[in-house]
Amino acid sequence: MSNGTTSSPIVLALDDSLVIHQMIKRALEPGYQVITAANAVDALSIIYHQRISVLLLDVQMPDVNGLEFCRTVRSLPQFQHLPVIMVTSQNSPFDRVKGHLAGATEYLIKPFDAEQLREAVRKFIGS
Repeated sequence: MSNGTTSSPIVLALDDSLVIHQMIKRALEPGYQVITAANAVDALSIIYHQRISVLLLDVQMPDVNGLEFCRTVRSLPQFQHLPVIMVTSQNSPFDRVKGHLAGATEYLIKPFDAEQLREAVRKFIGS
């Protein structure tokens, strides 16, 4: 029963919090390979060199905020269809609109539970 894939789908989590990195890994591994990045430069390098299935993106970060990063990713033709899930504590309707306008596919509010995160990722990867 081979579907041509030999490894787990890769999820990239861009967040400046190591605690969030651990929560995401706990929620998604071993079903998915989770790569974490703490800044936009590292994340951009990773999406160029790895085959990312879903990008998890924090909005509030010190260098480049998640909305700017999402717009940058969306401006690159090869990443226009990459599922982007904003993972943020910003929960106003206006924040959600800003997220979607920046190109987010989904919006998940912190604190999230493991099942919410798995469900959001599963929507785009299927498993």
